[in-house]
Amino acid sequence: MQILLGLILGAVIGLAAHFSLPHREVRGAALAPLAGAAAAAVVWTALTWMGFGVDAPILWLVAVLAPAATVFTLVPLLTRSRLARDAADRKRLGF
Repeated sequence: MQILLGLILGAVIGLAAHFSLPHREVRGAALAPLAGAAAAAVVWTALTWMGFGVDAPILWLVAVLAPAATVFTLVPLLTRSRLARDAADRKRLGF
């Protein structure tokens, strides 16, 4: 049940990334929050399996840093890819 804390934290970080990064009109609004929640879930699960509890500061630190690193790396790459693909399609179609 405590994994929900990590999921919510990751989704909030992803939501903040969605609104802070440029070109949000070319990506879905759920992409960044879902990526952040997934990263937080993986890290939270791994650390709890290693024996860290909710009272361990390392769990919270990694639960914040992992989604931030994932989202702020993944979203610009996907956005850049989408913009390049759209430009290639426009060129191919003659627009």
